[in-house]
Amino acid sequence: MLKVDGITKYYGDFLAVDHLSFEVKPGEIFGLLGVNGAGKTTTFRMIMGLLEPSSGNITLNGKKIDYSVTDEIGFLTEERSLLTKLTVLEQCIYYGTLKGMTKEKIISRLKELLARFEISEYIDKPIKQLSKGNQQKVQFITSIINEPKLLILDEPFSGLDPFNVELFKAEIKRMSEAGSMIIFSSHRMEHVELFCKKLVIMLHGRPVIEGYLHDIKEQYRKKNIFIRADINPEDLKQIEGVVSVDVRPDEMEVKIRDNEVIQKVFEVVSKKAKNVLKFVVEEPSLNEIFVEKVGEEYDK
Repeated sequence: MLKVDGITKYYGDFLAVDHLSFEVKPGEIFGLLGVNGAGKTTTFRMIMGLLEPSSGNITLNGKKIDYSVTDEIGFLTEERSLLTKLTVLEQCIYYGTLKGMTKEKIISRLKELLARFEISEYIDKPIKQLSKGNQQKVQFITSIINEPKLLILDEPFSGLDPFNVELFKAEIKRMSEAGSMIIFSSHRMEHVELFCKKLVIMLHGRPVIEGYLHDIKEQYRKKNIFIRADINPEDLKQIEGVVSVDVRPDEMEVKIRDNEVIQKVFEVVSKKAKNVLKFVVEEPSLNEIFVEKVGEEYDK
């Protein structure tokens, strides 16, 4: 288990991370989110042992993270960090050797991963000749070639088309099912919702939202109702507890204060609408919660 216990990090007088705590168990995919400058990168560097916390502790399976355990960690950075003059094979041998792997094991694992990501023909090709998407695949492969127990993914889908996003998603799920602890960071909230049951959203170095995604949505209380019917939007706007009505080409999205308003909206639709084809209540998206909650903290 990865345990982050009350860590803070100062750069001089600047507080970059402020009493952050969370745990990631084997097989879990944990979301660490935040706006730019929130403290995520500093947190990643402390987890990997590249920076020492000013206070607090980080342990992996009960041990302080140092060079004795870094071979068990993989990290996919948001920035491209490949040596582009090397071939794919040379790059992966370099990274695998740094992780304590033998050349034979590296080549065997590399061929397996290249086949899985459908780029086997690029094994001897210089990285600078690959497309951005295929470079991202190679960078991902270098981060998982050692089959890490802890994997940190920072914007893993950057530069990928929808088909290749699916390849990455399948590999992330495969690793989770095999017992890897995964920390997932992305500005695309829909991707976070696909993977993460637990998460922390940071702002100015401290957590502003944390816990299980289901509980976070329950506590938020606001719901969205999608209606496809012949009805005057003004009739819905007048209902107490309706926050807004967004009229779209084929339906209306009605944002409501809480569950108690659902019945009020349903009664109005039943009485005043014609040709009702859709009445669906959905929880708010994580993106919606993120924008509102982070925005509230900015305004304080």
